Amino acid sequence: MNQNRIFDDVGRLMNSAAGVADGVRREAETVFKAQLERIVADMDLVKREDFEALRELVQSQERELAALRAEIATLKAPAAPQL
Repeated sequence: MNQNRIFDDVGRLMNSAAGVADGVRREAETVFKAQLERIVADMDLVKREDFEALRELVQSQERELAALRAEIATLKAPAAPQL
């Protein structure tokens, strides 16, 4: 009977230790995440959505510029002699 009580006490102690360890882990993750977010904010990085929107705009402007260059080249080409 005494041995069962010791095992029960050890079991409760282990459960408490596991709970404390889990709490410490969660707190460490929270601190790490907050620190990482502060570092990223200080770096003034662009958001992925903003980057993608700007990339699409640049690609659209590149296509428009290529079309305009082709039109200018056509206008500058010497006219065919008229018969």
